[in-house]
Amino acid sequence: MDLSNLKPAKGSKHSNNFRRGRGHGSGNGKTAGKGHKGQKARSGAPRPGFEGGQMPLYRRIPKRGFTNRNTKEIVGINLDRLEVFENDAVVTVEALMEKGIVKNPRDGVKILGNGELTKKLTVQVNAFSAGAKEKIEALGGKAEVI
Repeated sequence: MDLSNLKPAKGSKHSNNFRRGRGHGSGNGKTAGKGHKGQKARSGAPRPGFEGGQMPLYRRIPKRGFTNRNTKEIVGINLDRLEVFENDAVVTVEALMEKGIVKNPRDGVKILGNGELTKKLTVQVNAFSAGAKEKIEALGGKAEVI
């Protein structure tokens, strides 16, 4: 017996697609699983989080900070990841996606200076760190901001 062999006890699981309120024979007739009377048995029961007029938890807890609407989510890639390209290749965001280096470019791609680069490349992305730009240009490549 191990975790891969575990399964629920026979009869303990119910599918959620049975029809409620269709008579005693269905096993879920009469009150249709809502119990007897009360606010939650009626139609128009309160929304989730409603606490009967008491100030709800999500309004009692203090709110902190804010979310900047204008923030950009930039994907950073280290220089050594560009070693998969051939010498004199043009590296674009689309080329990075084809090679699987970037899955989702979000708001832009930035090349960072960690690692070593041994090939002359023309790199066309949204941003470069100063160290990355130096290393690319030291090998005779070009660092172009798009």
